[in-house]
Amino acid sequence: FADLVLETWDLQCERNGREHRTAEMGCQQLVVRRGQPFTITLHFSGRSYEEGVDKLAFNVETGPCPIETSGTRSHFSLTDFPEEAGWSAVIQQQEEGSLSVSLCSPPNARIGRYSLTLETSTGYQGTSCHIGDFVLLFNAWHPEDTVFLREEDERREYVLSQEGLIYQGARDYITSIPWNFGQFEEDILSICLNLLDINPKFLRDQNRDCSRRNDPVYIGRVVSAMVNCNDEDRGVLAGRWDNKYEDGMSPMAWIGSVDILKRWKKFGCQPVKYGQCWVFAAVACTVMRCLGIPSRVVTNYNSAHDTNGNLIIDRYLNETGDEDRRSRDMIWNFHCWVESWMARPDLGSGYDGWQALDPTPQEKSEGVFCCGPAPVKAIKEGDLQLKYDIPFVFAEVNADVVYWVVKSDGTQKKSTHSSVVGKNISTKSVGRDSREDITHTYKYPEGSEKEREVFAKAEHEKRSLREEEEGLHLKIKLSEGANNGSDFDVFAVINNNTDTERVCRLMLCARTASYNGTVGPQCGMKDLLNVTIAPWEENRVPLRILYEKYGESLTQDNIIKVVALLTEYQTGDVIVAIRDVYIQNPEIKIRILGEPMQNRKLVAEVSLVNPLSVPLNNCMFVVEGAGLTNGQQTKELEEPVEPQAVAKFRLDFVPTLSGLHKLMVDFESDKLMGVKGYRNVIIAPQP
Repeated sequence: FADLVLETWDLQCERNGREHRTAEMGCQQLVVRRGQPFTITLHFSGRSYEEGVDKLAFNVETGPCPIETSGTRSHFSLTDFPEEAGWSAVIQQQEEGSLSVSLCSPPNARIGRYSLTLETSTGYQGTSCHIGDFVLLFNAWHPEDTVFLREEDERREYVLSQEGLIYQGARDYITSIPWNFGQFEEDILSICLNLLDINPKFLRDQNRDCSRRNDPVYIGRVVSAMVNCNDEDRGVLAGRWDNKYEDGMSPMAWIGSVDILKRWKKFGCQPVKYGQCWVFAAVACTVMRCLGIPSRVVTNYNSAHDTNGNLIIDRYLNETGDEDRRSRDMIWNFHCWVESWMARPDLGSGYDGWQALDPTPQEKSEGVFCCGPAPVKAIKEGDLQLKYDIPFVFAEVNADVVYWVVKSDGTQKKSTHSSVVGKNISTKSVGRDSREDITHTYKYPEGSEKEREVFAKAEHEKRSLREEEEGLHLKIKLSEGANNGSDFDVFAVINNNTDTERVCRLMLCARTASYNGTVGPQCGMKDLLNVTIAPWEENRVPLRILYEKYGESLTQDNIIKVVALLTEYQTGDVIVAIRDVYIQNPEIKIRILGEPMQNRKLVAEVSLVNPLSVPLNNCMFVVEGAGLTNGQQTKELEEPVEPQAVAKFRLDFVPTLSGLHKLMVDFESDKLMGVKGYRNVIIAPQP
């Protein structure tokens, strides 16, 4: 027999991409999911492949120094029946001069870039030919993959959806912003793989790092560390919380991960300025979804940052309601992290499922700024000794807050009220734009027997949260929504649930604030020395908050913190009430003109009314949407926008993908920043 000569070959990127749900990454390279067969076609010149005469074998390799023992190299022959474990190659069909071969990786293969080589031999003669490269991803559709997710609609949301909503605002006023995850956009896959290849663990021991890339727990830990740059590790984002963002982008201005990851690559893996928790979480979510691990961004309201690990957050206020003596322990209005879905064979049964990963740099774990994966189940059960970082997340959702009022003579009085941590834990619903409350996955109902058991296990006494029915009560209420540019009222509501008249001093103080709990200047104040409340009566004391007072110092977080202190003269008892008031931005209106169809021009009309009493200068709209706009489109307005006038522009775009997509808009100006809006557009497939 003459030698078998390979003439051409086809990796069938398009067909394999469709079958492996990676087609949106483009047809330029072969991207497949592990444990699932993919087909390639080989064309021979001269004569066809003959079974029994010709031997065909394949070689797949990943990483810089592939070896069989670490699972980064595999050599396997063409057979009729694949072996149980390992890689396999099976003949699918044979025609004159061509051969279709089905290749399959094991469901626990290392993910990453692979090279594929074909070895042909007839008798003693053999040749080898490199027939291409491909990328292998995790496979949430394969029952034996550690990231297997049973429901198709969940796989669509948490692996395939390129857009989502991230919850912000305040516990009493939950808002959402749209986010373009864009994990299938051009270049993102190679940037994510690059991120794995410059992580310190890889640089320290390339072989060991590549051999561990079959484990989503390991990958999650690497991604959590690489999204922030706090370890001099060429991480993606630099964090900043002090409202000084002039030498970069304000964290509030981003509307997607694609722009951030592309900037990181373009500037030689220098950290992109700046991120805050939802930006870190969203970028990590993009990387995890891109690699095939089901992931979602979650928001925890009234999130505790317990630096000394005692599960108690001590806050000190002076008699006028100002923070006294900075405590390192903080309460954040909200805090975002990522949950990724995976099995935890390293922990024994019961801890599979959602794992919390927090890429925001807060505390070190094993010497590095990363956090997780922490099984949400372990957080709920108070199993603090399991890997990784469960005590920190447990505190974020469970710590107790104690307010101490420091009197002018230096004595401290413990407040009878303490605000409650870990509320309304939220994520986007599957397949809908509504909020799903997942608090019950992190903790048992408050005051339940089960909750007390968990706290005993975590060696922490949970105070009984039931407020005594009797006595004085203090709350802060809002009459209606607070709109940016307008004045509004807040009310201190005092209830005297006793049989005797009470005489008190009431201090009300409002300050602009950032979402991480730091406060700015005062923007409203009232001190009433003589408030008398009759038995079983309710008093409402209003405080008017004026735009001319808060407008200048309002941060881009749009939060005003109102503190009320009620001191009862007879007993000296102090009650504290705190409320974060969210100042609403104007709505961005988006109209779609034309019939939305794939590869056909569409027009979006975007507008916003200036609600302020001053003109807006340097106005700019930024628009993006995966599969819609071909990257980010910006429009700078030449003229200032006068009070109550409309800022608007028209955008032409050609959608490349069919189906439901979000067109997302961010508006920036000198006085009004980080205003977000989006519109769902259903694009019909090309006929």
